[in-house]
Amino acid sequence: MEIDISLYTLFALIIVAFIAGCIDAIAGGGGMITIPALLMAGIPPLEALGTNKFQSSFGSFGASVHFYKRGHIELKKHLPFVVVVFCASMLGSLCVQSFESTFLRKCIPFLLIVFALYFLFAPKITQDSHRALVGAFPLGIVLGAIGFYDGFFGPGTGSFFMLAFIVLGGFNILQSLAHAKLLNFATNLASVLIFAFSGKILWIVGLCMALGQFAGANLGSHLATFYGVRLIKPLVVIVSLCACANLLYKEYF
Repeated sequence: MEIDISLYTLFALIIVAFIAGCIDAIAGGGGMITIPALLMAGIPPLEALGTNKFQSSFGSFGASVHFYKRGHIELKKHLPFVVVVFCASMLGSLCVQSFESTFLRKCIPFLLIVFALYFLFAPKITQDSHRALVGAFPLGIVLGAIGFYDGFFGPGTGSFFMLAFIVLGGFNILQSLAHAKLLNFATNLASVLIFAFSGKILWIVGLCMALGQFAGANLGSHLATFYGVRLIKPLVVIVSLCACANLLYKEYF
């Protein structure tokens, strides 16, 4: 599918990807910025979702490598979770392609508003570890459901993974963030395979945005230790709601 994207728009998307990558590495929710940006660039919903998955996989990979090198990720222990969310994400990506693009275009702004409100009113998270509320199997089911959601739609997935690890798994903020990035990379990679097979990825746009996403994720990973989630919340909410207002205006007025 050929879509005409100007150099100015492409440059703007790279900047958006950099900002989103930085935010996503700190608090999750980068897709709430990149998906509206791709839609506003005139890219159809399915191609926007596929291209977003491709470029965001570079950010989640960069953040995962950063946290792994610093000993915050227990890869062997959490490998079963990686497999579960990978498979669930593939299923979600297959399911989303059965929906009409007009339906997606109308639903996406409302879903993004829900996630913006989630960020605004999300409960306070602790800096310390605590006792896990559930065992590995129930936690795996919850993570699998989030993985399916990521393949189906995506924005806010990193935050949902973090919340599951903190509330159910007893992780502290840094551990939850690090493992959320690992699982997010797995779900992104699974979705990329499905969308690529279906021809729903704009490769040039995705590669250009990937440069910004990777650089932003590395910066955000470094900043995460010093500033954490609370600093970034207002920015995510403001940008998301502004983007949603723009999409709603274009669709309904």
